[in-house]
Amino acid sequence: MILSRSELAVELARAKQDGRRVVTTNGVFDLLHVGHVRYLQQARALGDLLVVGVNSDASVQRIKGPLRPIVPESERAEMLDALACVDYVTIFGEDTPCELLDALRPDIHVKGGDYTLDRVIERQTVEKNGGRVVVGIRIEAHSTTDIISEVRRRFREGAS
Repeated sequence: MILSRSELAVELARAKQDGRRVVTTNGVFDLLHVGHVRYLQQARALGDLLVVGVNSDASVQRIKGPLRPIVPESERAEMLDALACVDYVTIFGEDTPCELLDALRPDIHVKGGDYTLDRVIERQTVEKNGGRVVVGIRIEAHSTTDIISEVRRRFREGAS
């Protein structure tokens, strides 16, 4: 289900009152691929509900540059929402998920294997609200940047 931040905060507060463990993660999720799906499945296994925060188009452009995202935010959110392992999706416009996580107060926030705890800028936000950060979930050899590079390479070589 795709919800606004305020709607989602209400839903998650109810879920936590019922004893459900809330897991969050965030990212661009441009060109959804099997690495994303496997990562999200592993994150979901850590709790009862998985919430995915999706960077807005404007925040992606600020972070990744003017050529990204390739897929608009509403479509990225819709694709994530279609995955069985994802319970809720929300779009956030800030460059970091700190404000979102402050509102959602997850039990666990998950970051990929390319992070270490000391590099997770939202760690302090999660921990001050009683949650913990889990890092290290990584699916090798899958990245949107690599896929884009491979498509560019193939088209330069004349593949159709």
